Amino acid sequence: MKNTSTNNRTEYYKISSFIFLYFFTWSASIGLLAIWLGQKANLSGTVIGTVFAVNGVFSVILKPIYGYILDKIGMSKYLLYFVVAMSALMAPFFIYVYQPLLMSNTLLGIILGALYLSFAWYAGVAACESYSDRFSRLNGMEFGQIRMWGSLGWAVASSFSGLLFNLSPAYNFIMGSVASVIMLVVLLSLKVNTNSVHAGEVLTKEKIAPTDVYALLRNRKFWAFCLYVAGVAWMMFIAEQQFSRYFVTFFDDVHQGNAVFGYLGTVQSGMEFIMYMVIPLFVNFIGAKRGLLIVGLIVGARLIISGLCDSHLLISVLKPLYGLEICLLLVSVFKYIAEHFDKRVNATMYLLGYQAMLYVGNVVVSSPAGLLYDRIGFEQTYIIMGATALTFTLISAFTLSACQSKWRSAQALNVAEQHPTR
Repeated sequence: MKNTSTNNRTEYYKISSFIFLYFFTWSASIGLLAIWLGQKANLSGTVIGTVFAVNGVFSVILKPIYGYILDKIGMSKYLLYFVVAMSALMAPFFIYVYQPLLMSNTLLGIILGALYLSFAWYAGVAACESYSDRFSRLNGMEFGQIRMWGSLGWAVASSFSGLLFNLSPAYNFIMGSVASVIMLVVLLSLKVNTNSVHAGEVLTKEKIAPTDVYALLRNRKFWAFCLYVAGVAWMMFIAEQQFSRYFVTFFDDVHQGNAVFGYLGTVQSGMEFIMYMVIPLFVNFIGAKRGLLIVGLIVGARLIISGLCDSHLLISVLKPLYGLEICLLLVSVFKYIAEHFDKRVNATMYLLGYQAMLYVGNVVVSSPAGLLYDRIGFEQTYIIMGATALTFTLISAFTLSACQSKWRSAQALNVAEQHPTR
């Protein structure tokens, strides 16, 4: 038993190191993509917007494909090897392919860039998270306590990536490629025990087939979940896209606002790291559905208060709450999917019902939100978005399926003790 515990601890360190390195690489390089496109590829704001729109389209297409492949191959690491290999090509791709193409044949550069970024990052991160969730359940671990190392990796890279970028963006890309090679070594050493005591809860002998995806799309629970994502998660993520522009208006000096916003980003990453330690236990206690509903309440309240507040201190307190929302949302999403959807379509459900749906929102709602910012201001727009999140949270209270919780079990036990059977 002791040996099993030691092995589990070793594999926990490995999968956590993998996630740390993946987000470290992403933050150090792709996290600065918008700045790089403007300053180094010399693209206009309109073209940069087109780049991100095309990236979103490719991501929406590729994520369900990644999900289907993950469900097809089970705990095999072949897809992750591919994602890591693509990540390792970062430096040569950006330096010798992407930048020259964007400057000479912009359309071709945009398309090839969207394909590469989706393979390695936009769809790749969803595949890595889904695999980590499955690995954690297979070994009796908590996904949140693995994913928290990703937040730390992002924070560590953010602390110096800007300084490195000022020297030369090539250094960021080279560092990303080197970190990806280390990531590959960690992944090669990761041992997957498909005969663990939890295997029956996670794996199935029958692999996914196209008919399973069709059945998923006809499942009422799938569309109820998508409705929640559209009403709550869309508001949460889209409001964050231009939150920095609103935030700096609370300061007399825009440079001071930029600096404070950067500091709060570090605080937010630190909060994510800490929250991922405790959120899984909290969600286990209250149940995944309640976790999702609490996210909706926090998102709605934060956006409405953001629209009403007139203090730079209050808006500074509200900003890091986004980190809490992300942790609670992601942990609740994985636990909800594991409880209510067939094991054969677990990854497909996450990448299609959650990840792809998020990017659909990015394509559909980002432009109207930007128009509202210009027409009626950030304040009124955030109040509308907050009210929308609260409305859909109320609807989801009736449409989402009930989940197991230790709190409910404890209540039932108390009732049984107060009214014993005779």
